[in-house]
Amino acid sequence: MIDYSKAPSPSFLLDESRLRRNLELISSVQERAGVSVILALKGFSMWRVFPLVKQYLKGATASSLHEARLIYEEMGVRAHTYSPAYVPSEFEEILSYSSHVTFNSLSEYERFKDRLPGTGHTVSAGLRVNPEYSEVEVDLYNPAAPGSRLGVAPDNLGDRLPEGIEGLHFHTLCESSSFDLEKVLAAFEHHFSRFFPQLKWVNFGGGHLMTRKGYDVPHLINLLQRFRERTGLEVILEPGSAIAWETGELVTTVLDVVNNRGVQTAIVDVSFTAHMPDTLEMPYLPKILGSVEGGADRHTYRIGGVSCLAGDYKAEYHFERPLEPGDRLIFWDMIHYTMVKTSTFNGVKHPDICMWTVDNQLEVVRQFGYKDFKGRLS
Repeated sequence: MIDYSKAPSPSFLLDESRLRRNLELISSVQERAGVSVILALKGFSMWRVFPLVKQYLKGATASSLHEARLIYEEMGVRAHTYSPAYVPSEFEEILSYSSHVTFNSLSEYERFKDRLPGTGHTVSAGLRVNPEYSEVEVDLYNPAAPGSRLGVAPDNLGDRLPEGIEGLHFHTLCESSSFDLEKVLAAFEHHFSRFFPQLKWVNFGGGHLMTRKGYDVPHLINLLQRFRERTGLEVILEPGSAIAWETGELVTTVLDVVNNRGVQTAIVDVSFTAHMPDTLEMPYLPKILGSVEGGADRHTYRIGGVSCLAGDYKAEYHFERPLEPGDRLIFWDMIHYTMVKTSTFNGVKHPDICMWTVDNQLEVVRQFGYKDFKGRLS
């Protein structure tokens, strides 16, 4: 049982036991389905636990030079790398850290393909394609939205892939179900199965939220097994959210409570725009432990961030008693796609990064201060 009172405020607090539980489930899917599941750093980059992740998964995927280098240095493996576009001056270094490199367009592959053989190790080249089907409703998170820049559309490919392409990569899911994957996979095979005889692997991308309660894991395993049986191809999945889903919280403290025209706002020592940007982008209302359903006898608040952005708040939350300065508010499930997107906007203090270990000890992994803020500026 986590003792949140021991954690500094503000802080991201990862629960090692819950992380292990997720990894064990994902590893079982990997083994039963005969596929490779790799960690997507864009969703979870807490490299303190990379040695633990490596015990269960078969690698990691990068979207940039820095992510690829972090994988190589802290996980000790080469990355599966994809970027919407590669910077020419960075490409050779990216290759040095990568086992797979996926290109976003045919023209980009043509520009870089001659550099692939000179790396000193084998690099498998892939091409991202767009199945033009997605169940994702928010365009900000939908890679298959009309006119998407991500992946080659079916009409832009002929009868054969360019020489040297060994894999295809699609990614059109976002915290989705196995049944969503089934629909996307049908569209992918409809458009691109003619290329399967040329391939060694297919990357199903991310968005497979197999650790969410109610996710149909047996259906996913069956889906993966059947695809492998009918194609003979290696299958790779790279979930971001699933690894760190519900594995940790954001610990905060109420600094003040203000009441303007009947609207009560509890201002906390974090910022939604700086520390929980997905809550404003998606948008969604993050759960606060101890908050309750509304009612006549409830105390209702906006929770306001500490930055000066007018829209830095979420509403509305209900509590059984009034909030006061000094109260702890614990935001649930704030590890995936949260720590990776934080900023120091307004000079607001970045939350510390902590871990609650399996032997019920608090480990303060990283603390942030003025030098971190100053070091990002000039």
